Amino acid sequence: MNYTACLFDFDYTLADSSVGIVKCFRIVLERHGFCGVPEDSIRRTIGKTLEESFAILTGEARPEILAAWRKEYTREADMYMNANTRLYPDALPTLQWLKSRGIRVGILSTKYRRRIVDFFRDKDVPGLIDLIIGGEDVARAKPHPEGLFKAMQCLNVEPSYVLYVGDSLVDARTAENAGVDFAGVLTGTTLRSELAVYPHVFLMSSLSELMQS
Repeated sequence: MNYTACLFDFDYTLADSSVGIVKCFRIVLERHGFCGVPEDSIRRTIGKTLEESFAILTGEARPEILAAWRKEYTREADMYMNANTRLYPDALPTLQWLKSRGIRVGILSTKYRRRIVDFFRDKDVPGLIDLIIGGEDVARAKPHPEGLFKAMQCLNVEPSYVLYVGDSLVDARTAENAGVDFAGVLTGTTLRSELAVYPHVFLMSSLSELMQS
């Protein structure tokens, strides 16, 4: 691997938090009369901002309503999210492999940074993660490249030496917009054929395939 920095999306890339996400969405949606929204529909919005997800799931377009629902979701997530989130089995071995080769490791997610930090607090990850940029750290969410630009600036690395790993079309577009290489991982809801449309160096069934690159 000829990169000096490897940046990861979080949800469906390093960890599966879909149980918690579905639970929090259902609570807020049903509170406002949107009952019976299919679980698969909720899962397909993972990786988008909360406002975008609520708009897709309900057809609501008023910014003030979407912002209010985001706040409600956040309160529910404080109670339920991390307890219902699990790292993929090959996540830590892959991070350890990257660090053993002197590669800087970061996370770029629409999820709040504080929630990711809290999630890793009781995990055995000393020194594995150099940087976390969450939704509260940028003014413009993915696929805008602001987060990747900020990460590269913090790590003092040029785009040609960065690999961004994610599971979604949003991640693929983010990498393309930032001018960095993209590797897709098929642990989410996005199909190989969907990711293949975008520029990529490889598509993986699991993160462990990074260790074979």
